[in-house]
Amino acid sequence: MTNDQRQLPQSFKGIALMTPGGDFFYCIDPQKRNRWHVHLCTSVQEWLGLSEPPHFLVPFYTATIDRCIDPQTQHVRVFAEAYPPLFECRALLNAAFETDDAVWQPVTDVPEWCNPLSLSAYRSSFGSLWEERNLVVRVELAQTRNFGMTNDLSGNIELAEVSGYVLHLFIKGQNAAIEQSLLTLYQLLDRALDRPYTLKVIDISKHPEQAEAERITATPTLMRVWPLPVQRLVGEFDNPSQILRLLQS
Repeated sequence: MTNDQRQLPQSFKGIALMTPGGDFFYCIDPQKRNRWHVHLCTSVQEWLGLSEPPHFLVPFYTATIDRCIDPQTQHVRVFAEAYPPLFECRALLNAAFETDDAVWQPVTDVPEWCNPLSLSAYRSSFGSLWEERNLVVRVELAQTRNFGMTNDLSGNIELAEVSGYVLHLFIKGQNAAIEQSLLTLYQLLDRALDRPYTLKVIDISKHPEQAEAERITATPTLMRVWPLPVQRLVGEFDNPSQILRLLQS
């Protein structure tokens, strides 16, 4: 268990990411910069020895807190919200961010892909995320310097524009045509994308519950679940321009 008990500033932004097994990663940034979700995913990858960052955990396994000073009253104001798994861990969130007085709001508008059945599809490839280790890790700027951090000429650390794609491909059964479609898709993604991506292939003949959860009515269906908004492409993948529009829209 790793935790940092240093005194926190009055104003900061905090992000927390939890694994399905309960490992807890969080950061505290007084400068309130963006892209921390990406860096936390990369930290999870490094700590647990994953083959790639688990971007699919965002946003369902996240919580966000913004502590600021009201410029008119000079009083501290706290805005905190958490998705269902972390909302149940409010005591841990308050301990990490030292905000016992924070009133956490539950996120009720959960995206369609944040379905436990859909997320469980990753368990075969990311099984260690479901193991119980009881880790509590505070991620520092210095730790993320290799994860998309850059230094400007003034010596200040800034977050690079880092993001990734999370894609789901729904198929039905295995045959030569599907294997060729997969090969074509992988080649296009490797050639066209300049950012990391995760492609999860889901066979609805083996996982019909996931097809129902995602309302898949035809195959193959390629779904871009991150970045938002969710986009879908149904049909054979013989038109690269259609796939590129799906990714870039």
